[in-house]
Amino acid sequence: MNRRFPITTSAAFAVSSLAFVSPAHAYIGPGAGLGAIGLALALLVVVVLLIVGFLWFPIKRALNARRDAKAAGTQSDENP
Repeated sequence: MNRRFPITTSAAFAVSSLAFVSPAHAYIGPGAGLGAIGLALALLVVVVLLIVGFLWFPIKRALNARRDAKAAGTQSDENP
């Protein structure tokens, strides 16, 4: 069975439905618009902080462990 068939069908449906979009003629008030912009910015900040948290803290821990190991090595060399 070909597994790519549902993906191809879904992609074709998405492209064809986006090709025939008509304008909605809808109004978004200033409160809802600013709320949507604020929500989008907050989600962006959350994603950036999540990536920083997953990357920076393990790197920081490794650097501190390396520095501590180097400091322990120099102390043991000074006091035989």
